[in-house]
Amino acid sequence: MVKVVGVRFKKAGKIYYFDPDRKMIKEDDYVIVETARGIEFGHVVVGPKLVKEDEIVQPLKKVLRVATSDDIEKNNKNQEDEKRAFAACMEKIAEHNLDMKLIDVEYTFDNNKVIFYFTADGRVDFRDLVKDLAAVFKTRIELRQIGVRDEAKMIGGLGPCGRPLCCTTFLGDFAPVSIKMAKEQNLSLNPTKISGICSRLMCCLNYEKDLYEENLDRLPNIGEKVVTPNGIGEVVHINPLICKLKVKLKKKDEDISEILEFFEKDISKT
Repeated sequence: MVKVVGVRFKKAGKIYYFDPDRKMIKEDDYVIVETARGIEFGHVVVGPKLVKEDEIVQPLKKVLRVATSDDIEKNNKNQEDEKRAFAACMEKIAEHNLDMKLIDVEYTFDNNKVIFYFTADGRVDFRDLVKDLAAVFKTRIELRQIGVRDEAKMIGGLGPCGRPLCCTTFLGDFAPVSIKMAKEQNLSLNPTKISGICSRLMCCLNYEKDLYEENLDRLPNIGEKVVTPNGIGEVVHINPLICKLKVKLKKKDEDISEILEFFEKDISKT
């Protein structure tokens, strides 16, 4: 087992594990750590805990220090500089007439690099733009093209449910979502009703996937014969969330059918 702390660098961003290195670190502290991008300012969202070695990516980097008041002040200044860099980059994009949409700007904590995140329909030749930005900011420049899901995560907003976007508030990673999930949950397949503001399938379709799959594997299929308290009938509809079925039964001594609802516990397979 290895002792680690979980650190985030962005709100609702992915959690990365670091070695606390015998420092007195607790949840909600701000820390300075070394990453592949350089020295970074992070927020401890998971306090010291023991994890199995196969749950971490080796080599495990150490926390350099708990952030000081100077570190926090520098991070705040970087955030202000990011706003100015955003405006400057927008001007340069307009000057070069590039077909790209600037989404966010990020300074590394040590100011060794400025990262510009953008979206575009295709490939963009931004070599001249990088030269101009390097001349303005006198540091390394990186332009990173992102997808529409990442754009929604960075910008934020309200989902069709009226609540703040899941990806902005708590989702660290995007899980795969498929149209099969919507079918299993008996949802409308109208794209406007099952798509988020990113115009991709809503992440929340994945939340109840395991429950639906587990219940559907156990419940009888549509068209299957089942034994009910009212006799043998044919399943015509399934509500896997509450394990309730609609069964078509023939009335005794009559050539007509009726459809009744039963819970799973009240029926059995023939």
